[in-house]
Amino acid sequence: MSGIFAAEGAFDSDATRAALARFTAPVLLLVGEVDLNSRPSAVTEFAGLFPHAEVVVQSGARHFPWLDDADAFVAATAAFIG
Repeated sequence: MSGIFAAEGAFDSDATRAALARFTAPVLLLVGEVDLNSRPSAVTEFAGLFPHAEVVVQSGARHFPWLDDADAFVAATAAFIG
C-alpha cells in the first residue's frame, strides 16, 4: 500500500499546496526534537504551507513523542486546544 501512496503521480503537489493554503483551521504540528523520520526543520517548513500553523518541538522526543514523554505531549496538545 505504501508503494501506491508514494508512487509517482500519486498526488498533485501544486494542488495539495493550494488546498493546504486554503485550510483555515488552526493546525498543530508536534515533532520530536530527535525524530530522524520527520525532522524539526522539515516540519517547520511544512508548517509554512498552512495559514495558521503552530510548531512544537518536543525536547528529547523521537518519532513517537507521546511514548517518549506522554506528559509533555499531552501538555502541548492541551495548550493548543486551549
